[in-house]
Amino acid sequence: MFEEIEKYAKEYYVPIIRKESGILLQEYVKKYNAQNILEIGTAIGYSAILMLSSCSGKITTIDKDEKRLEIAKKNFSKFHVEDRVRIICEDAKTVLNTLCEKNEKFDFVFLDGPKGQYYNYFFFIKKLLKPNGILFVDNIFLNGLVLSQQPIPHKHRSMVVNMRKFLDVLKNDKNFNVEIVNIEDGIAVATFNGDVH
Repeated sequence: MFEEIEKYAKEYYVPIIRKESGILLQEYVKKYNAQNILEIGTAIGYSAILMLSSCSGKITTIDKDEKRLEIAKKNFSKFHVEDRVRIICEDAKTVLNTLCEKNEKFDFVFLDGPKGQYYNYFFFIKKLLKPNGILFVDNIFLNGLVLSQQPIPHKHRSMVVNMRKFLDVLKNDKNFNVEIVNIEDGIAVATFNGDVH
């Protein structure tokens, strides 16, 4: 059934996590026995289903694209995981702020939303992570642009600048142990070992 979602994503140009990165995501979810997952960027539910198939926990997933979320809901039903999913259809920054105000806590955060917003999300995510929680970030290389020494094309510039800012702040935050995994479009795995207060 995963092949069906992969085929749909390819046909309709829906960005979903790549093969090796998806396997790594599942490995981390399983290894840390994630019970309360936060996902930023639902798309059509592919990565959420990957994560839920690797643990017995629940997931809160955020996206503001209503059409894609309708497809995600159908996919959750097909995989019989709908009772383990809380879907929030709203702008991620607004939702993250609300979750912080409610003092919700997560032991695993998968960040795969709008790439230019990672930096803005980081400070909320830090408050939402439990001690020893995992932040798993996809697409940190932005198809090689983040690592490039060449001038960045204008249409990608702000996104690349923001991603570089995000990576800098993450790597330099003493509350995180960060590993950069050089596969596909780049993964950052950060273990939260501090207290925010």
